[in-house]
Amino acid sequence: MSGLEVNKILASIILAILVVTIISNLGDIIIDIDKDEIETAYKIDIPESGEFKPSTNIEEGALEPISLILANSSLDKGQKIFKKCSACHTYVKEGANKVGPNLWNLVDSPKANVEGYAYSKELAKFGGKWSYEELSQFLYKPKEYIKGTKMNFSGLKKAQDRANLILFLREQSDNPIPLP
Repeated sequence: MSGLEVNKILASIILAILVVTIISNLGDIIIDIDKDEIETAYKIDIPESGEFKPSTNIEEGALEPISLILANSSLDKGQKIFKKCSACHTYVKEGANKVGPNLWNLVDSPKANVEGYAYSKELAKFGGKWSYEELSQFLYKPKEYIKGTKMNFSGLKKAQDRANLILFLREQSDNPIPLP
């Protein structure tokens, strides 16, 4: 290698170091991180009691009433949401049970009433009917609403999604019950 080529390589390295140094110093001049006025991160308030509870829009144990949302719900969107359920459930009249029971005529029917399906003891003991509100609470977080249920689904967090699905399930009946 000739001396001229070595000089070019050294000059290139020095120029690169010089450019990086100038850009770094220029960035520090433009953005002064030592000022107290600028916050560079989000402040998270943690209670001093040492116990942290994430905040939610829903009070503990209560959800927004689904009956108010049902009027503006969509059957088509409900059918699309049911595709998540179709891996375990059917909704055809006199259809066979899958991993979960057939959901024909579900709304306003007694819980754990599909013949030929072995429900969990907890759901069978729970009793009552599948009202609009009960379905909404169950679909929000099934494992928390009925502890010990066999339904292995994380839930539908959005109220509109639950309302669309419930409206779709309501229509899967010979005589759908009236909307609230």
